[in-house]
Amino acid sequence: MIENMVTTIAVPVGIATNMRVDERDVLVPMATEESSVIAAVGNSARQCYESGGFTTSMSGTEMIAQIQLLDIPDPVRARFLILERRAEIERICNACDPILVSLGGGFRDLDVRLIGTDSGCMVITHIVIDTHDAMGANAVNSMAERLAPDIAAWTGGRTLLRILSNLADRRVVRARATWTCEAIGGAEIRDAMIAAYKFADNDPYRAATHNKGIMNGISAVVLATGNDTRAVESGAHAFAARTGRYRSLTQWEVTSGGDLAGAIELPLAVGLVGGAVKIHPTARALLAILQVQTAGELARIIAAVGLAQNFGAMKALVTEGIQRGHMSLHAQNVAFAAGAVGDEVAEVARRIIDRKSINEAAARAALVELRGPA
Repeated sequence: MIENMVTTIAVPVGIATNMRVDERDVLVPMATEESSVIAAVGNSARQCYESGGFTTSMSGTEMIAQIQLLDIPDPVRARFLILERRAEIERICNACDPILVSLGGGFRDLDVRLIGTDSGCMVITHIVIDTHDAMGANAVNSMAERLAPDIAAWTGGRTLLRILSNLADRRVVRARATWTCEAIGGAEIRDAMIAAYKFADNDPYRAATHNKGIMNGISAVVLATGNDTRAVESGAHAFAARTGRYRSLTQWEVTSGGDLAGAIELPLAVGLVGGAVKIHPTARALLAILQVQTAGELARIIAAVGLAQNFGAMKALVTEGIQRGHMSLHAQNVAFAAGAVGDEVAEVARRIIDRKSINEAAARAALVELRGPA
């Protein structure tokens, strides 16, 4: 799958339970090395299960490819020359992938933008392609490559970059859920979570960590299903900054009945065919556990996981603090690193937690005590 391969790094895969998405119970495979992530998703999902779980929607499965045009004396005229060729552009794009077209995908829209820079105006053509059940990078890149010489010929300019955009804002997924005030633990915790959300939505330093927590859940499912984690992450963070200020990917409010309602909105370019999804046997097996039939269904489940993860992280932060939730598994990892084996791991972890000194030196000391004189 890659060049110059020497070995692999295994990432643990677990299953998030209690997830009810669009009136269907799903088991969600998650690949992550971080403690507590899967537990947080399952626990958060359990707390909103009785109120219906997660409801989702999606704007579509369209991707954008960009073609950069330089050295244009009259950018406005060049823009119109390209827009006038819409029918021809559609024909060229669809001819690149007749199988995609036969499945219901293909060319959907055309846009041409003028971008001012300190080295002059650039003319940027956007072709919008419905990639159906594929993430679509290869398809849209091929279309952009094929179209670029024609755009140069029509305008007299010089094309440079021809590549997809990972800001997939024609592929936006939304998920929402409601947690009852009783399930949360009362109005005090509910209101504290609202305050935590407002902090994240108004401060980029907090928003970066807030959204990283969301991506803990999202990226774990993306990785488990053989999709491109970097593409999804870059698109999500760019989307979070679309207003000109980096903000929370989630929105939270108190309902008229006093419950806590959450929603998430972000682009999710994932697929069921193509790339590693098609050739990686583990990814295929994990997709089978999800029992999804379309890329859109997969994306909607992933968005629901992101919302569940955010609920869990915020609740932990405003109640016990994030460290306590991580503590048990982290302490076991420290005990293992200190040399504990078998049943020693749990006992050393317990001792260093009780002593509130969770580090390798404390774990080694606890291990010596446990084993007694040599």
